[in-house]
Amino acid sequence: MSGSFCRSLYAFTGDQHQQGLKFEAGELIRITQALDGGWWEGEKDGVKGWFPSAYVQLEKPGSVWGQFKPPLPRDWKCYMSPQGRRYYVNTISNETTWERPSSTPGTPKTPVKHKTSVLTGRKLTCRCENQLVEMCNINSVTFPLPLHMSEQQLLKPDEWSYCDYFWGDRKDPQRSTTVSGFEVLLQKQLKGRQIQKEMAEFVRERIRIEEEYARNLSKLSQIPLAAHEEGTLGSAWAQLKKSLADEAEVHLKFSSKLHSEVEKPLLIFRKNFKKDMKKFDHHMTDLRKQLAIRSAAVEKARKALANRQKDLELKSQQLEIKLSSKTEEDIKKVRRRSTLAGDDLMRCVDLYNQSQSKWFEEMVTSSLELERLEVERVEMIRQHLCQYTTLRHETDMFNQSTIEPVDKLLRSVDPARDRELWVREHKTGELRPVDMNI
Repeated sequence: MSGSFCRSLYAFTGDQHQQGLKFEAGELIRITQALDGGWWEGEKDGVKGWFPSAYVQLEKPGSVWGQFKPPLPRDWKCYMSPQGRRYYVNTISNETTWERPSSTPGTPKTPVKHKTSVLTGRKLTCRCENQLVEMCNINSVTFPLPLHMSEQQLLKPDEWSYCDYFWGDRKDPQRSTTVSGFEVLLQKQLKGRQIQKEMAEFVRERIRIEEEYARNLSKLSQIPLAAHEEGTLGSAWAQLKKSLADEAEVHLKFSSKLHSEVEKPLLIFRKNFKKDMKKFDHHMTDLRKQLAIRSAAVEKARKALANRQKDLELKSQQLEIKLSSKTEEDIKKVRRRSTLAGDDLMRCVDLYNQSQSKWFEEMVTSSLELERLEVERVEMIRQHLCQYTTLRHETDMFNQSTIEPVDKLLRSVDPARDRELWVREHKTGELRPVDMNI
């Protein structure tokens, strides 16, 4: 019997009478209740007995037992405790109960402390509202693996919000490691910060060009070339040289405004942005580390419970071979140890769920805050680039105003008038020569 125990075993009825019922691990058994120590009371092929929970698979789709159960009321879901007992959670009020709620009005009266069920490192199967749902632990975070479950509703279904699309981890192609969804969001923000820095550098270079251009214009306006031009053309030429000095002043003012109204705000915002990113990074990293610690504790407690259940199965096997009061006393002790191990697993699961709930809340809050900061960053840059174009238009207008007098004088240039003025000023005599008489 001991050699074949891992493949099949006998079920015990209430009076400990051995039945000829054998079953394979994982076969479907009709369960009536769960007993302490990880045992189930149930029925298979018309024979009632006690079965170790490790050999029981619950409610496959279309199973006979599941078909006799009426559907759960709206907003209620079913979970399995670490000791194999079903409990029910109202997803709206977070109310919990051991008793299966009915569709008729009324409030269950047997509360339980925990709300969800986690089996770290393995898949856990339970039925929620007549749907078979599997859960798995990925990098210390528990996710559902729906087989026939409707898609989860988005937190913000009307927009592509950060809080809905960055819960999982993904591989980093450069380092062959995994990156959390929150780290992806942080990288997006840090990339935006770098882009913002480059924009500030671009504006700074534009300022340098403007200042250098203004200096060169001012220097050029002071060079005394063609200073002796006279008449209307001379006036137009003098005004053109003066316009260079005026234009130089315009470009100096443009560069000064670029510094105070565009470059400086970009740098100040980037500095504050860096502080915000560090705060988010440290906080979420600490929460994820705590979640990993809790997940490891659940796995350790789960293995401890499995070992206690194996001890219980071994003692039960020995009792099958030889009935004795000592063996029965040993079984009681092993059951107590198994119960304590189950309680410890439940405690670890509760602590894990608390940590995951805290991480979940902070993920939503922080991702929405990052989303707000990103919108603020983009809007701030847009506003200051609009200010850049406004200043540029103003510069063009001022430049145009400096050149308008030149245009006016150039349109009034009159070669005949210039000749008249010059002749009046420089004439040497009006008498013309005549022929000589003999």
